[in-house]
Amino acid sequence: MADSVDDSVQTARHHFRAGRFAEAEGLYRQVLAQQPDQPEALHGLGMVAAHGGKFGDASDLIQRALALRPNWVEAYRNLGNVLHAMGRPQDAITIFRQAIHLNPRLAMTHCDLGNALGEVQKYDEAIACYRHAIALRPDIPGAYCNMGQAMRKLKNFEPAIELFQKAISLQPLYPEAYNNLANALMDVGRREEAIAAYRRAIALQPDLTIAHYNLGVALEAAHQPEQAVDAYRAALRLQPGFADAHCSLGSALTKCGQFEEALAACHRAIEIDPTNARPYNNMTVALRDTGRHGQAIDSARRAMEIDPHDYSAHSNLIFTLHYHPDMDSQTIADEHRKWGIQHALPLLDPNFRFPNDRTPNRRLRVGYVSPDFKDHSVSRFLIPLFEHHDRDAVEFFCYSNVDRPDDYTALMKRLCACWREIAAVSDQEAAHLVRSDAIDILVDLSGHTQGNRLALFSRRPAPIQVTYLGYPNTTGIKAIDYRLTDVLADPPGTTESFNVETLWRLPTSAWCFLAPTHSPKIQSRSGGPITFGCFNGFAKINLNMIAIWADLLKRVPGSRLLLKSIGAGSFSVRQRLISQFADLGVSSERIEMRGWISDPLAHLQAYADIDIALDTYPYHGTTTTCEALYMGVPVVTLAGLTHVSRVGVSLITTVGLPQLIASTPDEYVSIASALASDPSRLAAIRSTLRTQIMSSRLVDGLAFASQVEAAYREMWRNWISATLSP
Repeated sequence: MADSVDDSVQTARHHFRAGRFAEAEGLYRQVLAQQPDQPEALHGLGMVAAHGGKFGDASDLIQRALALRPNWVEAYRNLGNVLHAMGRPQDAITIFRQAIHLNPRLAMTHCDLGNALGEVQKYDEAIACYRHAIALRPDIPGAYCNMGQAMRKLKNFEPAIELFQKAISLQPLYPEAYNNLANALMDVGRREEAIAAYRRAIALQPDLTIAHYNLGVALEAAHQPEQAVDAYRAALRLQPGFADAHCSLGSALTKCGQFEEALAACHRAIEIDPTNARPYNNMTVALRDTGRHGQAIDSARRAMEIDPHDYSAHSNLIFTLHYHPDMDSQTIADEHRKWGIQHALPLLDPNFRFPNDRTPNRRLRVGYVSPDFKDHSVSRFLIPLFEHHDRDAVEFFCYSNVDRPDDYTALMKRLCACWREIAAVSDQEAAHLVRSDAIDILVDLSGHTQGNRLALFSRRPAPIQVTYLGYPNTTGIKAIDYRLTDVLADPPGTTESFNVETLWRLPTSAWCFLAPTHSPKIQSRSGGPITFGCFNGFAKINLNMIAIWADLLKRVPGSRLLLKSIGAGSFSVRQRLISQFADLGVSSERIEMRGWISDPLAHLQAYADIDIALDTYPYHGTTTTCEALYMGVPVVTLAGLTHVSRVGVSLITTVGLPQLIASTPDEYVSIASALASDPSRLAAIRSTLRTQIMSSRLVDGLAFASQVEAAYREMWRNWISATLSP
């Protein structure tokens, strides 16, 4: 009888190891029918149950076996893994430790314990377990791979990379290790290597869903949205219910200008997981970029309802408010202050005292923080300042949050005395870096735009903090002392109440434009209908603006309107705009739309196809206005009451064309129509405009840098006076 039971147990075990689970289960049950307390049969049947996902049954059976054989190490290990699979990692830790107590020489049990400790975020203890395992058996690829994961959690990225590489050297066909290696490479900004590693993981295991998804994230970050779309769709073919993949697909499709498809992907993500705020954030961008401002605001508010602590979602809402034509300035100001109270104030240490040398006239250490030290509109206005900074007066640092460095990054890096990469650095670590650099004045160049590091500024790592250039409003953060502007964009006595910061007005324009090094010659326009044009993003175009433009087109018979934006690449967007013009009596034949032009020269050349550029309202253009003027195209703008709708006032006045600034919609139409009706005046402006702009303060980098440095010096003296006061 005993021999028969032992033979049956051995045969069942052989079936289990060979993957014949039904046969194994049948034999184990036969044994237990004869001997209900046969421990190996109980344990074996428990393993069959675990393989079938019946973890509760597995736990009960293995525990019965252990009650009969209390020092059975293998059963303890298997019970620990079952408990871990049940979502009970703390119980699993207890069981694994019991197994190790019985036999500390089992390397794989140390690995199992490390995995469970990682599950409860005890990463240092997990790493110690993996080290024990490796000391016992240096050839376990999984030990290196899992230790790398724990290192990543502790932000020890370089050691993690080495561990993943070691795992791969031991097991070259290890797709999970390649995927994890790629994740760590992304952590340190080695994006191209990461993309290659993701592709290797997929080649080894084509059905590894997470690798397809991660590849999409990397490609999207590398500004390859079309390829990212393909990667996300590959992940979704493998796992149609993957909510994050639908959400990220929506983001990538938006960047491709496929807005309706993007919205559909976000809606699908919400259907799968209504508790996730990310799809609503992505929908906000798609809706905003197609001019559906009310819906965009509703979507942003829904994201905040789901996750009130997500400060990036709150920034997304605030940024979107600026585009709505009927949003009042006080509401926008209140939302900024709410952001500051909710997200910034808790990060501030009011007791920190700065040890900076308080000598009034010494060389100042100024830090600039931005994600846009690259081919971006912000750089067009920052490079002249960097080129002309007086190195004897200012030593400046750049804290770069750039996601994809390019030639502009390299240029700015050459101009900068000290360059710091902070894209892979936490806000707290970045704050420590700024303080260790003894920065006197730290300048935010992003505001609430994408990629900002406002959480860094909220910690006040420098004694004086300034916001400038990249955002048309207050940050709402009391730890930021000044907002750099000018007397035209923020006339004294008009906008102070909307700002948390003190407004520091430069005596001339707060912008200094970097004229293109290579650009087409200005071409005179002769013959054909008068063509008005706007190259601003469609986010800045609203129904009120369309009504003004429709009035203008009707005022100038035969005239046309050319709109150029990434949004024009979407059929649904084009149709909606054409329909809106048609409702106002303007036929589709008079409206031309062009999509994104990636080549800089071809983009500038497109200005030759318009006679008069039309600024948007309430959100003025900045780079587009300067480019139009430089290409000899006069720009008509409508002045508002706050900074966002007065940028054009500053730029156009600085160039010497204040007669093109309107104070009412009727005046805007009158100015543009009068200019269109006077070909000789229009031709005269076009023929001299580049010379006019190149002789103006708008491109005078030396004068501009001098004004900024004078502002910094006075801010510094004010701080010294305030800190020395009794």
